[in-house]
Amino acid sequence: MTTFRERPTDAANPADGRLTLAEILEIFASGTRPLKFTAYDGSSAGPDDAALGLDLLTPRGTTYLATAPGDLGLARAYISGNLEAHGVHPGDPYELLNALTEKLDFKRPSARVLAQVIRSIGIEHLKPISPPPQEALPRWRRFAEGLRHSKTRDAEAIHHHYDVSNTFYEWVLGPSMTYTCACYQHPEATLEEAQDNKYRLVFEKLRLQPGDRLLDVGCGWGGMVRYAARHGVTAIGVTLSKQQAEWAQKAIAEEGLGDLAEVRHSDYRDVRESQFDAVSSIGLTEHIGVANYPAYFRFLKSKLRTGGLLLNHCITRHDNRHGAAAGGFIDRYVFPDGELTGSGRIITEVQDVGLEVVHEENLRNHYAMTLRDWNRNLVEHWDEAVAEVGLATAKVWGLYMAGSRVGFEQNAIQLHQVLAVKLDERGRDGGLPLRPWWTA
Repeated sequence: MTTFRERPTDAANPADGRLTLAEILEIFASGTRPLKFTAYDGSSAGPDDAALGLDLLTPRGTTYLATAPGDLGLARAYISGNLEAHGVHPGDPYELLNALTEKLDFKRPSARVLAQVIRSIGIEHLKPISPPPQEALPRWRRFAEGLRHSKTRDAEAIHHHYDVSNTFYEWVLGPSMTYTCACYQHPEATLEEAQDNKYRLVFEKLRLQPGDRLLDVGCGWGGMVRYAARHGVTAIGVTLSKQQAEWAQKAIAEEGLGDLAEVRHSDYRDVRESQFDAVSSIGLTEHIGVANYPAYFRFLKSKLRTGGLLLNHCITRHDNRHGAAAGGFIDRYVFPDGELTGSGRIITEVQDVGLEVVHEENLRNHYAMTLRDWNRNLVEHWDEAVAEVGLATAKVWGLYMAGSRVGFEQNAIQLHQVLAVKLDERGRDGGLPLRPWWTA
């Protein structure tokens, strides 16, 4: 079958130059591999024997595509049930997304092609319609909830993403309830083994010993806090998610760790204690906002004793040139107000507040494997997940995690751990070993 992209624009339809809906869908979702596209007008495009494809089911789906060309329009149509994926499970559409995009870049059609699309579908499809209810407000409307990265607005952004359902997260994340990159000691390691190994790695990098004090900011369900407490360290964790804090507090009590471990439902900026031996920030920097990095790292430094260590673990861009703002789908459905920058910017900001960076490493491939396992868990518990949070929300998570896996595999995004020490006034580091002291 000849596709729209293989023939001259003016020959798309010999009668009046109009495109079929399947050809329009192909324009908006053109991929790196042959895909089959079908639509409710009976049209099709792409090879008939393609294992993967998309089916445009309704005029509403056409409007979503036309009014938000790119990842946001495709997501709206898919999440709302107006666009259907073929050849993949909704809990793990990785194969389709891998075929659709390169480095998570959904290119907007040219003005000429968009004009032809408009002629083909009619002006009525350019009137915006309400997005799916799972979508967050656009950035310009979020100002009603407070200035960007104010405590109020940060709390709302965290609530949007993390207060979905602890039960849902248990199915997706597994027993560790850890929603950050794992560290796989070998390719056959299980998700639980890899998450435990990640906590072990952070613990050893921070040189924690029984009797030490740890502050874990953005602690999630308390995995790092509980790991540290099990090894004799007094640990305080803070999270803006009420559901996370409640789950973590219950887990601490059940494990009998209450004498050493504490998780607070609180903004990290409200921590009053100081002189910690170590501070860990595992997956929080993405929510801080790049403009706030100086204040953020300055605050974390103020919580450390001289000679104390900071480990910052976060998703980054693959370079230091790209803008920080997330794409439409991520910003509206996953991490409102989230921002990413390159590891060079992270290191610069850590250094500029006076901390000395002693080590950094990229765990990009480990995050791709982590997401693979999360998607696998979602597929295994798909029916229960849909019953718990609804089909649309479950589809958001399948789409988000599979798309992120593509991003890590294709090096659009990375995961860096940066280790730094608070020096004394004469530049002494408290006697750190000359070489890395942890096992890989």
